[in-house]
Amino acid sequence: MLEDRKRIHLIGCGGIGLSAIGQILLKEKKVLSGSDIVESNLTKKLEREGMNFFLDQRAENIAKDIELVIISAAIGEDNLELKRAKELKIPVITYAQALSLVMEKKFGIAVAGTHGKTTTTAMITTILKEAGEEPNFVIGGEVKELGGNSGVGDSDFLVAEACEFKRNFLSLSPKVAVVTNIEEDHLDYYHNLKEIKKAFAEFISLVPPDGFLVLSEEAKKYLPKIKTKVFTYGLEEGNDYQASKVSLKKDSTDFNILYREKFSASLSLKIPGKHNILNSLAAFATCKQLGIGKKIIENALGNFKGVDRRFELKGDIGNITIIDDYGHHPTEIRATLSAIRQRYPDSRVIAIFQPHQYSRTRFLLDDFARAFKKADLIIVPNIYFVRDSEEERRLVNSENLVEKIKENKGDALYIPDFASILNYLLKIIRPFDLVLTIGAGPVYQIADELVKRLKSC
Repeated sequence: MLEDRKRIHLIGCGGIGLSAIGQILLKEKKVLSGSDIVESNLTKKLEREGMNFFLDQRAENIAKDIELVIISAAIGEDNLELKRAKELKIPVITYAQALSLVMEKKFGIAVAGTHGKTTTTAMITTILKEAGEEPNFVIGGEVKELGGNSGVGDSDFLVAEACEFKRNFLSLSPKVAVVTNIEEDHLDYYHNLKEIKKAFAEFISLVPPDGFLVLSEEAKKYLPKIKTKVFTYGLEEGNDYQASKVSLKKDSTDFNILYREKFSASLSLKIPGKHNILNSLAAFATCKQLGIGKKIIENALGNFKGVDRRFELKGDIGNITIIDDYGHHPTEIRATLSAIRQRYPDSRVIAIFQPHQYSRTRFLLDDFARAFKKADLIIVPNIYFVRDSEEERRLVNSENLVEKIKENKGDALYIPDFASILNYLLKIIRPFDLVLTIGAGPVYQIADELVKRLKSC
């Protein structure tokens, strides 16, 4: 369907996944248009590369000569462009279906999991490039060293992040599947963890007998008996790939990798945190089983600098450090704060957390409240509204989270808007403080503006 369609329109093209598909289609010389309700670096990049961008979503954006419409997962049935496309009988597919069509022609490596899939996907892609391959890739975050969040290469490899939301990853056809972990999330769609486990079980069943699976020890215990070849990884004995002699230093994370209890490699990561040990183990296991030499893998992972908005250093001005992170689940918040304490053990940590979705905040409220124990002060603005109903908005708010954090002996403040938070920070911050902005919404804007203001002082 993608091959024989020339004029294609993307609804929600600013999304990290759909923007990646857009970049692939532009490199394939498609005539592309797209829309979103906000302008972003991703939409600007698509415009620079030739896409006709609409900063709104109106019926008239859908021209009669459009041959295919691709929609992001966030687009609802009431979207005016989607309605118009259906009136004109233009074929409509989802981002996940488009990715599946791309993957059908390639050697697909799909990376799934509640956390870590973006970094693991980026690591695998980086290793393949280090090995001289030119992989195709679709990553859920910008990676400067890779030139963005997607790429078109000459090899048969397609490395793609596989999202479980709305069971989107079940559209894919991978030869290799990686599962980093399985936890409760997207509870506005799934009813419970049991449903989530079932979806992941279906996902791994997509791998053919001549493919293989790379599963964290945590993920494997949740999944049924597996017939496909499986390689496990983790920090404990009994895994095929195990990290040993772990040393969490201020400037590096050092450890050995054992393969079935025998020494295989030695790694020194620039990016901190135990969670990145696991991400690198997954990438090492995948690429080793693809036949890539350990020296190449060691070099690629040792030089890996991370993904934008994943522990991203925004600035260090006057001994005040500003870091931004995409974490929007309690487990991710704990991992990020642990990594901060590894790298900046003596800093006062001020965390600005913007909850992402009312439904996620409500379902995981108690877990969020316990996630900030390694922060000295937590500031919470209004919840970032996405995909929620008006009923959900009435059931929970940021003040509820602040009270819960206080009940867990945390020092927390509710400050509703970004401008007020910035003004408050400028009053209280002092040398050797670390300011962390964290969340999947636009909370990074506080970090960017704080850097500007501090530089101008």
